[in-house]
Amino acid sequence: MSAASFERILPEINEQNRHFWCGGEDGHLHMLRCDECQHFVHPPMPICTQCRSRALTVQTLSGTGRVASFTINYQPWFPGLEVPYCVAIVELDEQPGLRLTSNIVNCDLDAIQIGMPVRVHFEQQEDVWLPLFEPAQSVR
Repeated sequence: MSAASFERILPEINEQNRHFWCGGEDGHLHMLRCDECQHFVHPPMPICTQCRSRALTVQTLSGTGRVASFTINYQPWFPGLEVPYCVAIVELDEQPGLRLTSNIVNCDLDAIQIGMPVRVHFEQQEDVWLPLFEPAQSVR
């Protein structure tokens, strides 16, 4: 069992975050965007962190970005978790500073580099679609 297929502790789904955690069902990454200043807001919250507007709309993102930072984890934190695996911070292409912490999957760990282009890859567990990332080009 790899980090990608490990039975994770799943988030509690509510109306404020459903677009993010369930949106991968259509194969796309979804986040809130401010109607006033166009700033993406993540994690989901009811107010824009830039202009304080409450006018937020769910938008579809490209799902592409670059590895901003990463670590290879060798500690099996849970029974059944296969190590090593990569935990990465991915900066999404839509906005400087718009980052997600996730796993890099479908890639040799030695091939992962800061600045590497990645794309979202969803893994479904129950009613949650987890946004993981894989190389934008084939790197195996």
